[in-house]
Amino acid sequence: ESRATVAADKEINIQWYIPSMAKQLNDTEAKVLLLYAYNTSPIRISDISSSSMFSGYLWIPLARIISLREKLSDLKEQIEISMQVSKNLSTSGHTSLQEQNETLKVIPSYTPKRSDAKVHLDSKIEEIAKRCLSEVKALLSVVPALSSPLTEIPFDVTLQSIRNLRDMFDLANGCVISDGSLFDWIISLLH
Repeated sequence: ESRATVAADKEINIQWYIPSMAKQLNDTEAKVLLLYAYNTSPIRISDISSSSMFSGYLWIPLARIISLREKLSDLKEQIEISMQVSKNLSTSGHTSLQEQNETLKVIPSYTPKRSDAKVHLDSKIEEIAKRCLSEVKALLSVVPALSSPLTEIPFDVTLQSIRNLRDMFDLANGCVISDGSLFDWIISLLH
């Protein structure tokens, strides 16, 4: 069966709609529409009345989406650099900071072999992650005014989970996020 007719795992599909400029002139702030649909158990398209399928939408300020995506991109880059530094330290034993910086300059676009491995965050990157995730929580929460800042990261941080979160706020493409702790966290915000 094709991917279009079966959702084998739990997954959420995120799409964005940007209304015409004429409509936005009436508002003081440009907004985009977040459209989402998710299933909480495997489903077939023939089972359209399934109680495990949900959908909805949220109006979100465009400027906040753009800002958040930039912050998530920066977070992803910092995690990649941190992973490269950790890799260099573990493979070369004791290297000087100058040697590490030279290595990072030589290989600026490091891509780890396992993007689903849990990442150890230093305190600086962890604080940046908490601020980004608090903003995600505020944007997606049904009652944003009650959304308090996060004191801990609510899902396993992997390079792939951060990529998925960044891609979620890609206005041109949207994304699909499959079962896992990131999926569970996003679904909890949308209830």
